[in-house]
Amino acid sequence: MITTDPTPGSPCWLDLGAPDVRAAAAFYGAVLGWDFESMGEGGGAGGDGEGGMFRKDGRTVAGLGKLTEEGARSAWMLYYTVTDADATTRAVEGAGGTVRVPPRDLGEWGRAAQYTDPAGGRFAAWQPGRQAGFELADEPGSLSWTELYTSDAAAARQFYGAVFGWEFSDMEMPGDGGTYTLITPAGLPEDRMQGGLMQVREEDLSLAKGRAYWHPVFAVADCDTAVAAVTGNGGSVQTGPVDAEGVGRLAVCLDPSGADFVVLTPPSPG
Repeated sequence: MITTDPTPGSPCWLDLGAPDVRAAAAFYGAVLGWDFESMGEGGGAGGDGEGGMFRKDGRTVAGLGKLTEEGARSAWMLYYTVTDADATTRAVEGAGGTVRVPPRDLGEWGRAAQYTDPAGGRFAAWQPGRQAGFELADEPGSLSWTELYTSDAAAARQFYGAVFGWEFSDMEMPGDGGTYTLITPAGLPEDRMQGGLMQVREEDLSLAKGRAYWHPVFAVADCDTAVAAVTGNGGSVQTGPVDAEGVGRLAVCLDPSGADFVVLTPPSPG
């Protein structure tokens, strides 16, 4: 499970780069029940500013910004807690990754950097100052899991193990679906598993032009209702909804700008 405590190596933040901030705010508001607070000149919910914060029931869950990088696709960026962003940067470079955005201070809130793994997967690090990260996790309308699609799972394990010290365990997927690798922060019990990585064919990575990519999994109260909101508000569904034993009911979705995410309703207790 993902929590809001600043455990090194665990997810602590995510933000979306979108070509149309107002449209993205409206879409995720409809699908996940988020409110958007613009930090730009437009001000207010759904304003015309360059970005802002998503909130669920008054608690911050994610960020939204204008997509400005030339040639980049709209996508969610996942951030992981680190104690020293500069040391993490050296670890990324030493393990064969590249630095997209060097460590930089964001006022008193913290220090951030963005990277690319050797297979092209983009991710980020957050060294907390006053701000630890999101204020809600593992509840409907918030991040509950992270997932990497890659064409080389063994290389991904080696890279992220070197960078974050993650611990890995494998499980076989039903129906000859291959091996799914579960991720747990270093030194924590299995109930703190935070994500997984799955090896796929390079041709199955067309969304990122053959490169590996991370995406978020959002908990929802009812997967089918969330999917109806996705398609009813200009998004699309790649897979599902399907029931996954021991996991819940899920669907892989795209927002109107092509950013991928998963909605998941966990199984009922008992």
